[in-house]
Amino acid sequence: MSENMIECKKVVYKYQKNENDTKIAVNEVDLEIKKGEFLVVLGHNGSGKSTLAKHMNALLLPSGGKVYVDNMDTSNPENLWYIRNKAGMVFQNPDNQIVATIVEEDVAFGPENLGVEPLEIRRRVDESLQKVGMYEYRKHAPHLLSGGQKQRIAIAGILAMRPNCIILDEPTAMLDPSGRKEVINTIKDINKNYGITIVLITHYMEEAVEADRIVVMDKGKLILKGTPRDIFSNVPLMKEIGLDVPQMTELAYELNKSGIDINPDILTIDEMVNVLCQLK
Repeated sequence: MSENMIECKKVVYKYQKNENDTKIAVNEVDLEIKKGEFLVVLGHNGSGKSTLAKHMNALLLPSGGKVYVDNMDTSNPENLWYIRNKAGMVFQNPDNQIVATIVEEDVAFGPENLGVEPLEIRRRVDESLQKVGMYEYRKHAPHLLSGGQKQRIAIAGILAMRPNCIILDEPTAMLDPSGRKEVINTIKDINKNYGITIVLITHYMEEAVEADRIVVMDKGKLILKGTPRDIFSNVPLMKEIGLDVPQMTELAYELNKSGIDINPDILTIDEMVNVLCQLK
């Protein structure tokens, strides 16, 4: 059995705008995502990262190449139901994903559609809401909740379907900083404590620091792969493709340039404080 949750092999995706205008959104992408991994995909708008994400649970099918989810070929229609069970997707706008007027009914919607027994649905709903820290809101109306809370409900709705992998396409883009923090902590928690593979598409560098591994996309291609330290210490290249790096990495880079000898791969404020305190 493969250790990979998702495999992309030479994946190409073309948008046909009209007869004479074809845009290649994803261009020959090779990517393996291990079971239990927390992977972040970075790239500015138009880099192809969201298009690639939609291939990971067969919302889009490749124009060329292959995508496998838990060894199942996404282009085989017979696999579709199983793939969607294995890999759930959470989108940018939580309002677009909430279908019921009571939180627990919304979380029950997915497993009901899978034909899960009522008693098992009850168990899954309670368990999923506990996992995302929203159990006490189970009787509330979702539209009265904050953006971060709604997004956690959307994640609970996916968890109730018992996926092995969750793909999150800029899930914090519409949230304020405290909502963003809530959602990222939830994602980290379900990855670490429940072993669920996480693929997070984001343009917030501070969120990417938490990942096991980062891949960077530009103009439809994967141009960098590595740990957060590997990726972010490459400040000139990141700037060149229009991406930021975490503020502390940038500060370390600028201090280095001005002749202060400190490690350029610093990621967090705590690391920076430690290093500065050790300077003679």
